[in-house]
Amino acid sequence: MEAISSFALHHVGCAVKKIEEIAAVYVTRFNYIVRTPVIHDPLQTALVQFLSLPGDHAFLELVSPDGPESRLTNAVRKGGGLNHLCYIADDLENAIVWLVQNGMMLISPPQPAIAFAGRRICWLTGEDMIPIELVERTEPGDSCLPGV
Repeated sequence: MEAISSFALHHVGCAVKKIEEIAAVYVTRFNYIVRTPVIHDPLQTALVQFLSLPGDHAFLELVSPDGPESRLTNAVRKGGGLNHLCYIADDLENAIVWLVQNGMMLISPPQPAIAFAGRRICWLTGEDMIPIELVERTEPGDSCLPGV
């Protein structure tokens, strides 16, 4: 299979205890703009909110557990911080094949995501152990705006 050249950084995910408090810090300190309300995604067992810098195409996603059984609970208990990187992929299945052939492991198969208006996402990990999320572009030029 030839190289997949359609990856684009979509967002950096950071695990936090309280989204609203940390969002306010980023807005004040770095001039971020809040791009979505806090979104509950029960499939991901998470609360999420997207922010971005004026004119920037990549987002900052603040993620928080939606309860004590959330997959994010341990990450936040350990102090939170960098949680994952997310890339846009034109063809999710081909992107997964390419990444698996290049040493990554699929840890969560494609499924619709509430934060992306039902666009499919999946999760992979590699030797650096930073989880990688892929969000599928639904049509040419789709920038996968969160909440839309």
